[in-house]
Amino acid sequence: MSTPRATTTLATLGLLALTAVWGSTFVLIKDVVGRMPVADFLAVRFVVAALAMLLLFPRAVLRLGRGLLLRGLLLGTIYGAGQLLQTWGLSLIAPSVSGFATGMYVVFTPILAMLLLGQRMAGVVWLAVALATVGLALLSLNGVSVDLGVWLTLASAALYALHIVLLGQWSRQGEAFGLSAVQMVAIAAVCLLATAPHGPVLPPDRSAWLAVLYMALIAGAGAMLVQTWAQSHLPATRAAIVMTTEPVFAAAFAVLLGSDVVSWRMLFGGGLILAAMYLVELMPRRNEPPAEAVHHEV
Repeated sequence: MSTPRATTTLATLGLLALTAVWGSTFVLIKDVVGRMPVADFLAVRFVVAALAMLLLFPRAVLRLGRGLLLRGLLLGTIYGAGQLLQTWGLSLIAPSVSGFATGMYVVFTPILAMLLLGQRMAGVVWLAVALATVGLALLSLNGVSVDLGVWLTLASAALYALHIVLLGQWSRQGEAFGLSAVQMVAIAAVCLLATAPHGPVLPPDRSAWLAVLYMALIAGAGAMLVQTWAQSHLPATRAAIVMTTEPVFAAAFAVLLGSDVVSWRMLFGGGLILAAMYLVELMPRRNEPPAEAVHHEV
């Protein structure tokens, strides 16, 4: 059964809000990881997020059946591994190149949806994927060589795509709180393991703590909750295309904060990404195939 149009619109707006939050964190992350190890930053961030979600939604977690609990742990493990690969890759390449390579989940998502779920994609979806990819390239790239950092980041993008596909298949209305909390626990565990054997180093000062708390509670726990709920109402590929607006928001924040200036690449690339989102979300989808309807009975 298809999700009502008003609900899918609200889900899209929710994804746009969380990508805006993610876009606002680039400057904060760059500052904090300059003063503490990357894995330690991720571990502290996600442990705080996991504790907050367990305190807020203990009953929702307990209501999850064993099957959904295991799926949540698997989803969190996949996402946590993606976070580590992306951050390690970022330590080897420029942030702009990392943004492009990470955004390639928009290409991997429909491919994985076809391979794993047997979904057929409408032609307009592939057009939107192509537009989003070109837009990402214009926003992010000014010449690039493919090295270890790029490969690590592409691997993280594949894991993010797998997370999007499986979350879209397993997320159900009314279970977003519990499933989000379980995912966050698994992400925290993966990041904690990456700090072994010494364990995580804590943020060095008050400003670092404030940044970590913002990224843990708003860009971490809050974003995971919104994404899990939104993907109970949206097909995976549409969700991925909407989330490619993250670099658009990142560029907008960079301009507003004075660390970048408006360029034709920024405007044209951002315009292509927004056009891709328009194609899959705002235009009437009269010829959308049945595989693009939302099904969560697994």
